Amino acid sequence: MTHPQEPFFELRIYPVFPGCMERLVTWMEERVIPFQTSMGMVVTGSFISLENKEEYIWIRRFENEEEKNRLYDNVYKSREWIEEIGEVNGTLIDRKNIRVVRMKATPHSVIS
Repeated sequence: MTHPQEPFFELRIYPVFPGCMERLVTWMEERVIPFQTSMGMVVTGSFISLENKEEYIWIRRFENEEEKNRLYDNVYKSREWIEEIGEVNGTLIDRKNIRVVRMKATPHSVIS
């Protein structure tokens, strides 16, 4: 487990509703990721699963738990997220089955 003051990553795995992958990728790359990065989030990667055609994966990095909590508040409590982005997300991804894995990079990892 990471110490509250250590950097860590979130691996976010989203089940995508059938037939929505292309639209989700465009939405993520043109709207969600730019919005989150404008609010201070660090997105280190965005992926489509090669094993499951209805699974989208992305990774975010946080300096520590305090930064994560602050950024979550900035993003998810914003008017823009509540009134626009969050609603569209709900039409593309199965929110109740999202998986989030918190990870700490090993000393020789190139992603750290």
